[in-house]
Amino acid sequence: METQRQRKIAGVIQKDIVDILQKAALEGGLKGTLISVSKVSVTTDLSIAKVYVSIFPTKGAKELLEGIRSNQPLIKHALAQRTRNQLRRVPELHFHLDDSLDYIENIEKSLKGEENPIENRDLLPRRKKS
Repeated sequence: METQRQRKIAGVIQKDIVDILQKAALEGGLKGTLISVSKVSVTTDLSIAKVYVSIFPTKGAKELLEGIRSNQPLIKHALAQRTRNQLRRVPELHFHLDDSLDYIENIEKSLKGEENPIENRDLLPRRKKS
């Protein structure tokens, strides 16, 4: 169960990381790429934040996520500059790709197609828990 403090810090981190990533994408020449942060969850000791990033179009999402992970210290520094009056310590950032939209799209395609995954559950790949 998340505490009120965890939810508040997650909201602050989510709002500021969206701004940081979108600004970096525009400066990096990634026009037409939409980067959004779908969820941030913070541990109870406020030391680690899991950031779930959704990238559209998804064709270069894994490479872009690796770029985000490699620039994690710079993102953390920019986040610290933005939240210096709200947080004493910025949590360590762990970036994960949010594939829930792709998963939903695969389910919809399967339901509209000839083969129904409700009748044959082996048609859909198993979802990984992160």
